[in-house]
Amino acid sequence: METRSCQNCKKDFVIAPEDFDFYKKISVTPPTWCPECRQLRRYAWRNERTLYRRNCDLCGKSTVTIYSPNKPHKVYCNECWWGDGWDASSYGRDFDFNRPFFEQFHELQLEVPRMALLNKRSVNSEYTNHSGDNKNVYLSISSFFNENVYYSNWVFYSRDCMDCYYVREKGERMYGCMDVIKSYQCQYNFLMRDCVNVHYSHDMHGCTDCFLSYNLRNKKYCFKNEEHPRKEYMKKVSEYDLGSFAVREKLYREFVEMIANQAIHKYVTGEFNINALGNMFTHVKNSSFIFDAERVENSKYMYSVLGIRDSFDCYHVGLECEQIYEAQGCTRVSNCQFCHLCYDNMNVMYGDTCQNSQNLFGCISVKKGEYMILNKKYSKDEYEKLRTKIIDHMKKTREFGEFMPPSIAPVCYNETQGQRYLPMTKEEVLRRGWQWEDKILGTYGKETMEPEDIPDNIKDIKDDITKEVLKCINCSKNYNIVPYEFTFYKNENMPIPRLCFDCRYMRWFNLRPPRKLWHGKCRCNLENHDHNGLCPNEFETAFAPERKEKVYCESCYNKEIY
Repeated sequence: METRSCQNCKKDFVIAPEDFDFYKKISVTPPTWCPECRQLRRYAWRNERTLYRRNCDLCGKSTVTIYSPNKPHKVYCNECWWGDGWDASSYGRDFDFNRPFFEQFHELQLEVPRMALLNKRSVNSEYTNHSGDNKNVYLSISSFFNENVYYSNWVFYSRDCMDCYYVREKGERMYGCMDVIKSYQCQYNFLMRDCVNVHYSHDMHGCTDCFLSYNLRNKKYCFKNEEHPRKEYMKKVSEYDLGSFAVREKLYREFVEMIANQAIHKYVTGEFNINALGNMFTHVKNSSFIFDAERVENSKYMYSVLGIRDSFDCYHVGLECEQIYEAQGCTRVSNCQFCHLCYDNMNVMYGDTCQNSQNLFGCISVKKGEYMILNKKYSKDEYEKLRTKIIDHMKKTREFGEFMPPSIAPVCYNETQGQRYLPMTKEEVLRRGWQWEDKILGTYGKETMEPEDIPDNIKDIKDDITKEVLKCINCSKNYNIVPYEFTFYKNENMPIPRLCFDCRYMRWFNLRPPRKLWHGKCRCNLENHDHNGLCPNEFETAFAPERKEKVYCESCYNKEIY
């Protein structure tokens, strides 16, 4: 083990011997930032939810984009960016060994056209990002193969869902559900699998017709964890007017309190894992510090990844990737380091929005290119010699081995996921030398209907609600109800939300455990669990020691739940 001081936060961090083996294997220098600061740096490059409209710099058409109109970059709509009307190599330039690499890289960023947003092969899904193969999907992020999905994040193979998060597959007719697999007609649930008509419940598997319940397996007609005959269960549920906003708000508060004070939590949420350390993961082997992940092997410091091996420090990377280091928003890549928004690439280092390419160094928006440096083409021999020389130069300037700095990111910190995970004031961001956007899209004070004037019950709301401008009761930002959304609320007997899209997202965001681990102890003191008094088992968990939830080791959890 080697202890180093983080060059960003100044705290000590440890580099394990096997970490040095990985860095040597991919020929990079060991990091100078701690794992948390490295992840923050990647967060600061990912704008996934702050969308704008601006005109395409090639065809002039108005397009949805992650780049505000006042950004100095060239932005092409997706049709133009993927088209043949321009060539990224025409922006190629020589490397100047008298100047730092990132300075030259940033200058190239300002010249080469950028893709408005990542949205492929979709129909009527203009307001989606990092998404593809969707139909009628609106304001949803990292979502694929869906139909009629609105205001959601990380949703796959689902339909008719709204305000849902981390639906791995086949969700249908769901609202306000998080961490779900194969469930139908459910509302307000956290950790749910193979469920039908379950409401306001937590950690449910194979359940049907359950309400305000938790930690159940293969149960029916359970109300507050008590099983009832069908008629009695239906009567209890019918006592709640679910079309009422006031009733729903009271139910939500009871749901959150139930999760915090009554439900039992396994120290880690995961299954089918071998020698794995992290949380919210499945099919992980020989890996540590893995969060929100599936199918990971021999990797470390992974966040929101799917199908990756032999890699370190990745955020939203996956679909058969290997030997990746310090990457954000990359898919189907191999032996790539320090890359941002790169798809279908091999042997790329310091790539930004490059697609279907190989053997690139310091390139931006290259499509189907190879042996290029700063977007200039070279022969194979010339490329390899110059690449080696540039890396030596970057080692002298202390740039090599680090992800691209937030100071040159094409988006500002308060537009990115960094502001979600580590909120900072404008003064704090600017003090770091990073960027801040003063003109984030959104209107205030334009409401045509006050929150208190919205009828409490969905049955009393007229169709012209879709023509009204509403005001969020939390942040005061204006928002509206689109026609399909209103139809969904009526069909599912749900009141009109009083929170805007972003505030609804943050309410669910704050329910999930943080992407961090603490050393903890099992809190089980039940006499029938083969221990006297408090269970002696210890573990690494995403529940901080000061939290009050009932956090159990796997043995105690299984004995109590199954």
